[in-house]
Amino acid sequence: MATIEENLREELDLLRQEMAKVTEELAAFRLAQKVLTEVTTGCSSRPGGIIKAALQKTLDVCADVTTTEKGSLFLLDPGSKKIVDAILTRTEVTPEQRAKLIGSVLDKGLAGWVSRNLEIGLITDTEQDERWLTLPDQPYIVRSALGVPIINGKQELLGIITLLHSQANHFTSRMAESMQAIAEQIGLVLENAKLYGQLDTYSKALDNELEKGRQIQIDFLPYDIPKLDDWEIVACFHPAKQVAGDFYDVFTFENDQIGLVIADVCDKGVGAALFMALFRSLIRIFSGEIQFQGTAAPILQAHKPVNGDWIGESNATNLAHLNALQAVRRTNNYVAEKHWQMSMFATLFFGILDPKTGILSYINGGHEPLFIVNQDGIKQTLNSTGPAVGMMPNMKFGIQQVQLETGDILIGYTDGVTEAKSPEGKLFTDNRLKEIVEKPADSASELMGRIKDNLFNYMDDAPQFDDITMLAVRRNP
Repeated sequence: MATIEENLREELDLLRQEMAKVTEELAAFRLAQKVLTEVTTGCSSRPGGIIKAALQKTLDVCADVTTTEKGSLFLLDPGSKKIVDAILTRTEVTPEQRAKLIGSVLDKGLAGWVSRNLEIGLITDTEQDERWLTLPDQPYIVRSALGVPIINGKQELLGIITLLHSQANHFTSRMAESMQAIAEQIGLVLENAKLYGQLDTYSKALDNELEKGRQIQIDFLPYDIPKLDDWEIVACFHPAKQVAGDFYDVFTFENDQIGLVIADVCDKGVGAALFMALFRSLIRIFSGEIQFQGTAAPILQAHKPVNGDWIGESNATNLAHLNALQAVRRTNNYVAEKHWQMSMFATLFFGILDPKTGILSYINGGHEPLFIVNQDGIKQTLNSTGPAVGMMPNMKFGIQQVQLETGDILIGYTDGVTEAKSPEGKLFTDNRLKEIVEKPADSASELMGRIKDNLFNYMDDAPQFDDITMLAVRRNP
């Protein structure tokens, strides 16, 4: 029968074992806590230098907590299992070491065993374990070692952590379990970095393509706005993204008439940009084709402007304007019939200007009202004469005529101007724009500059949600 003293000794031994276990678990917890801080930093960082720095610090923390004398972290290519990078404890790999390691395969010793078995390799005494390979020129003594695989969710080997010590029985199974948990976290970091790298590569390729699209779109805008005696024409184009749905156009017909276009394709992004190019091309092509044949007078009588008669004295000029404006109807039918499934349309103003007389014939297809202003303020408002272009086939678009007199400025814009927002989220509004254009301006450039200054000062650092486009035409004295 055991004596009281023997029972006390047995209980004391059990308490010592429990204390040792608790101490070991506490050390493992502290190790995991420190390393997870570094790993979390790596997870939120961009791949490359910052990830590598986080892994370097992670390895150093592991070595500190486990009192490791030598340690390494090899990153491997999952397919070939060749080393793609190497990190050593408390030091960077020298160029000579890197050149020697990169591209090699870990197929021998402890690292080779871990690579083949995808399991933790714990060697308590290298002299008694055949998995350890002592190199002839090894500059330090190793008696215990720990190898931990870094594996992703597909059970692919991403890397191996190796910790070494000169004394036997230094590494314990508890340390091995802690290192395995840490390796799992590092595996997540490396997998996230890989995915981020793929996303970054794709994003750069997409940005490159969008940049090409942006340049192509800019090429669709008039490179040189026609220079006319006694006329000033200026434009402003600020896309919200790399590609835009807004556009403007100024071009000359064979009879010296001038085509003026400002439009806003619904939606944003690449789809809107593609339809912007389509609308622009269709307007140009259709407006250059003769639509009506026969005597001018009866044709003009049958297609009189809305709420009035033709104000131009030349029937030939009026007929030329009428012919060109048929481009809106034909563009509407083409888009509605050929691309109805895309549900794309555009608000569009298309005007034909006779520079000699100042006569402007136009169709406003659901676009923002344009203003004719002079020294006294807003002289006339050119409201919509029909629906947006491309919504349904065979829609009717009314024609109107006005005359720009000396000193008059025609100003057109897209809703990106009036719907621009301040940092507080408040709209610029139609009223604020009207207050600006009602003030006298000595040139179209002056008026355009005043609007831009007020608009961008109002927006300040708020994000631009929509394209901003303006077109101004002045009949100079």
